[in-house]
Amino acid sequence: MSTLSDPLNLSAPRGADAGLTPKQLVAKYGLTVSGRRPGLAQYIKDLWARRHFIMSFATARLVAQYSTAKLGQVWQVATPLLNCIVYFLVFGLILSGSKSINNYVPWLCIGVFIFQFIQSAVQAGTRSISDNLGLIRALHFPRAALPIAFTIIQLQQLLISMVVLVGIVLASNIMPGLSWLLIIPTIALLCIFNTGIALIMARVGAKTSDMAQLMPFILRTWMYLSGVFYSIEANIKDWPRWIQLIADVNPAAVYMDLVRFAFDPSIDNRAGLPPHVWAIAVAWAIIAGLFGFVFFWKSEEQYGRG
Repeated sequence: MSTLSDPLNLSAPRGADAGLTPKQLVAKYGLTVSGRRPGLAQYIKDLWARRHFIMSFATARLVAQYSTAKLGQVWQVATPLLNCIVYFLVFGLILSGSKSINNYVPWLCIGVFIFQFIQSAVQAGTRSISDNLGLIRALHFPRAALPIAFTIIQLQQLLISMVVLVGIVLASNIMPGLSWLLIIPTIALLCIFNTGIALIMARVGAKTSDMAQLMPFILRTWMYLSGVFYSIEANIKDWPRWIQLIADVNPAAVYMDLVRFAFDPSIDNRAGLPPHVWAIAVAWAIIAGLFGFVFFWKSEEQYGRG
């Protein structure tokens, strides 16, 4: 065999290795297949070892995201605020949706800000592999770092937007209370859920390039079914019970309700949230997070090939 077809010259070992087969040589020197998927525990360790890279990558992309716009980072807050204004004009005034909900403006803004966090994480996750093939092919690192980094970018944007959201809530004569502390675990659960969904969509988007074009329509439908700008509960109270159950476990609606009730327990004329809402929120975070991570890891060695 020539050295061109056998660059390591394993077929002709010399010295102490004479007589060993290529398989024996591989076993002796601990050689492994290039790009082989590591075990799940090792994969988690590799990700943790690159946590500083993930944070630096996320911060750099966030800063560069609006670098060409004159208003720069202002658009992080301006975009959801403009959406709030549009939805208020259409659903709050023209369709009179605000009549059935106390403090409709903060109720609406909370829904818009939280759903945009979900929507942006899903969209960024879908494109995280296909839009970064150059980086993936040039460097060796756990590919899950990319969808995780993009989810962190969306979290950073949400935290900036929360400052404005708090101002809107205070301007609506809603005073701070102990319930506001519940926003922290809610956002934490939502982050885990978003990361899991981003990982799922990253694998799907890497395999199916058309998914990035389809996602805006799926997300828009999800938004309309999640009660972002009108009360889903009030509109389906006479519908079959199974439809109401589906609406009750809708993760977007669950996380929006938790944030809304944390700001003001009587914000939409309900006495309080049923206790099972927290259980649903935790369940969604665990299911999406674990399944998404394992689902993405299963195809680790295939990303960037082909």
